[in-house]
Amino acid sequence: MEFKNRVFGCAVVKAVNSNYNADFSGQPRTLPDGTVYATDKAYKYTVKNFFKAVYPKETIFYFKSLNENMNPISLDETYVKYFGEYPKDKKTIKQVVAGKLLSCLDIRLFGATFAGKSINISVHGPVQINHGVNIWHENNIYSEQITSPFSNKSNDPEAERGMTTIGRQSKLQEGHYLHHFSINPGTLSEIKTLAGEEAKAVSSEDISKLRAAMRQGATFYDSAAKAGTDNEILFWVQLNDGSKLILPAFTDLVKALPEKQDGKTVFDFEKVSELLSGFRSEIETTELYINGQSATAINLPVGCTTLPLFGNNGEEA
Repeated sequence: MEFKNRVFGCAVVKAVNSNYNADFSGQPRTLPDGTVYATDKAYKYTVKNFFKAVYPKETIFYFKSLNENMNPISLDETYVKYFGEYPKDKKTIKQVVAGKLLSCLDIRLFGATFAGKSINISVHGPVQINHGVNIWHENNIYSEQITSPFSNKSNDPEAERGMTTIGRQSKLQEGHYLHHFSINPGTLSEIKTLAGEEAKAVSSEDISKLRAAMRQGATFYDSAAKAGTDNEILFWVQLNDGSKLILPAFTDLVKALPEKQDGKTVFDFEKVSELLSGFRSEIETTELYINGQSATAINLPVGCTTLPLFGNNGEEA
C-alpha cells in the first residue's frame, strides 16, 4: 500500500568513548564553536547497512561495491551490476532508467543524483535527514596512542631493530547526536510520473523497514571505531493523510539535561510538546522509541506512545 502521510521527527545516537563520525584526520567532527556533530551521511550509512543485512532481497544502490580486484566500482558499473546495460533507445532511456532507480529501496527513500555516462537523473528523496548535533553539555575529545603488532620496515633497514608501529586514535568521551528528519512522499510524484505506471512509490512496508533501521542501525553497525555508538531515541510524529502542516526542525527543541537520573540520560520534550499542542487535529500518531536502559524522557506530548527501541515492534525486522 502506498504511504502518503508526511512525518517529522528526530533520532538520537549516543556515543560513549566512541567515534561516531570522524573527519579525515580521524577526529570526531566539530563545528567552529567546538560542538561535536555528525553528517547526515553517517546516519544514512547505518540505515543502508541495516537494509542490506536484514533485507537482502532489497536493492541498495548507493552502497560501496567491490570488483574482483577488491576495488570500488563506478556508478555506471553499479547500474550494470543490478540492471544490465543501458537501453539503446534514446527516446525511452530516461523513463526506463528512472523506473529501475525507483526499484531501489534507498533511492525511493533518500533520492539520488544519478550522473551516468548515458543519462543524468535527479530524484528528490522523500526522507531528508539533518546533520546530528551533540546536545550533551560537554564535548570532550581525547586521543590515545595505540600500537600495531607489526614493525614498519618501509625503506629504512634500521626499522627492523626498532619497536612496532605506533598509531593514534581519537574518541568522544560522551555525546548525544540529535538528527532531525522529515518524510514527504509527495516529492517522488514527478519522477514517478516520468517513469510510468509500473514505477514504485514509497509503500507502508518501505516505511516500516525505514523505521526499524532508524531505531537500530547504529547499534547494529558494530565496528571497532563505532563500538560504543548506539541508537538511543527515535521520535516519530506522523500527520494525517492530506495534512499540509509544516513543522520546524526539532534540533533546538529537545534538550538533554546535564544531570542524569539513576544513570540514565534525561531528554526533555517540553518545547516539542508546546509546539505540537496547537496541531493535535493534524497529527495521526506520536511515538517515542527509547532505550530504557540508558535514557528516559520527560514532558512528552499528550497521547505519545512509548515503545522499546530494539526488537520487532510489530515491524518485519
